[in-house]
Amino acid sequence: MSDAGQSHHGRPLRVLHVLDSLAPGGLENGVVNTARRLHDRGFEINAACLRFRGDFAERMPDPAKVVVLGKTAGFSLSAVRRLRAHLLVTGADLLHSHNLGTLIYAVAASLGGRTIPIVHGEHGQLQPQDLTPKRLLQRRILFRLCRRIHAVSTGLRDHLRGHGLDPAGRILATPNGVDSDRFSPAADTAAAKVALGFGPEDLVVGIVGRLVALKRHRLLFDALGRLAGELPNLRLLVVGDGGAERDELVAAMRAHPQAERILWTGHRNDLETCYRAMDLLAAPSEIEGLSNAVLEAMACAVPVLAHAACGNAEVIDRESNGYLAELHESADLAAELRTVLGDRAELRRRGAAARQCVLERYSMAAMEACYRQLYLGAVRR
Repeated sequence: MSDAGQSHHGRPLRVLHVLDSLAPGGLENGVVNTARRLHDRGFEINAACLRFRGDFAERMPDPAKVVVLGKTAGFSLSAVRRLRAHLLVTGADLLHSHNLGTLIYAVAASLGGRTIPIVHGEHGQLQPQDLTPKRLLQRRILFRLCRRIHAVSTGLRDHLRGHGLDPAGRILATPNGVDSDRFSPAADTAAAKVALGFGPEDLVVGIVGRLVALKRHRLLFDALGRLAGELPNLRLLVVGDGGAERDELVAAMRAHPQAERILWTGHRNDLETCYRAMDLLAAPSEIEGLSNAVLEAMACAVPVLAHAACGNAEVIDRESNGYLAELHESADLAAELRTVLGDRAELRRRGAAARQCVLERYSMAAMEACYRQLYLGAVRR
């Protein structure tokens, strides 16, 4: 097999991603970005969604190669059979699963990795429901059946090791990359704000992601309430849709005493437009691998205030290109925002340093090389 990605059959290496869906999200965005970089460059990329298709399917290099397995509630044998059949149809050389749910199906469909090697990815810190003895045992057993295992940051890799999930030191770190041509600084930040309906002098703090509890939107909403009197030009830009808490969070925004200062855009395909209107991105989640939103904002020269969790500390330097803090309560977040937003010149300086960091360390080319090596290493064994 050559380094171009050719399989031993003299054709592109065929990779089949197994996902819950391709609904907009950080994990899914990473899959799409990697697929677009590798497809037709020595690789053929397919995807199988367990439950439903999702909007990001149209961003895949060949949307026709995305299938839905029709998983029902609980464990679905029919979905296993469909995945097994699709493996044969595509002639896949590798299965690439993402997080525990899809790994279970990848292992079942490949007879424990015997009929086709499995590459498995972990994309976020383990949540409380993942830390039960049963779930930890599942991961320990299933990880042994994978040819390669990767995490999206060294912090996440170390987190998994800390829970005894990598006794042999097999988990690799494969950091996300960002398209720094698409995600680039605003030519005129004031104009970018006005285009979204803000005032040119407003202080715009953004949060980007699905409307789920782990993103901790409510912390930011509460912080706005605490700061409303002190910072009359403070505005929130909430970008994202879907997720288990969608209805509750939308209701919370509409009922907020400062509702007129919150703009919820829903899902946007032009995320760069939103980042360019921000003075700061807030990332208060305590459970992150390496957030795509953090990298995208930084590429747009927007500094990030993040919880000092997992992958954030790898990309954000609290002394130069952003802000890290222990953000456990809304009072913590409000205190940090009060300090950070008081110096616009420093925000701009750190934003410029943030973009430089992305250009040097988190390019799409670097991510492509990382996954190329991951896949080729898996099939060469």
